[in-house]
Amino acid sequence: MARLSFKRHRFPPDVIRHAVWLYFRFTLSFRDVEELLAQRGISVSYETVRCWTIKFGPQIAAKLRHRRAAPSPRWHLDEMVCNVNGERAYLWRAVDDEGEVLDLVMQKRRDTGAALKLLKRLLRNQHVEPESIVTDGLASYGSALKLLRLQDCHRPGRLRENNRAEKSHLPIRRRERKMLGFKSLPSAQRFLTTHAAIYNAFDFQRHLISRPTLRLFRTRANCVWNQAAA
Repeated sequence: MARLSFKRHRFPPDVIRHAVWLYFRFTLSFRDVEELLAQRGISVSYETVRCWTIKFGPQIAAKLRHRRAAPSPRWHLDEMVCNVNGERAYLWRAVDDEGEVLDLVMQKRRDTGAALKLLKRLLRNQHVEPESIVTDGLASYGSALKLLRLQDCHRPGRLRENNRAEKSHLPIRRRERKMLGFKSLPSAQRFLTTHAAIYNAFDFQRHLISRPTLRLFRTRANCVWNQAAA
């Protein structure tokens, strides 16, 4: 994929990359990133940081997704309620059995059409056929899977059986509280899609690995980030 272009930007590329990484990697606001950069002697406004994240975040996320290995064929689907400009909206998400975010879509409805949209995106973007699709008890999943002739893969379960998807909502909840809700559906979709790709790159499940293994994974993730942000 093409390299990022930093032409007509006053700040060095390393500063821009670091600001984008800070914002998406941690639960920070634009003003938090501004303060962290100021601590290093870099005077940049939070509005400039916002523009950098909008311009470079999706480009880096696309390159990260291009470099990811094929996910597990065992998928978990779930939806969560989000606050978008003071109104209720639904975030439909899919993760595999290792916790990697496969895809997501923000929608106003919680019906078969919304579930069908998520499933079509999954089948189009994931280069692997699903072996099983675990969901909660929402009937819309079963109806959508029947329309796609995937009912044999469906594993409707209880909350505990779909715990992988439920737990994956926690980082989004933290970001939503920090941002005081999302401003619009398109901006929420853009942020969450970018956040998911960067989250996948740095999600090590550190409670399951030793410290030396964590250092190795962290070094690899930083190398992948540097290549994607080049």
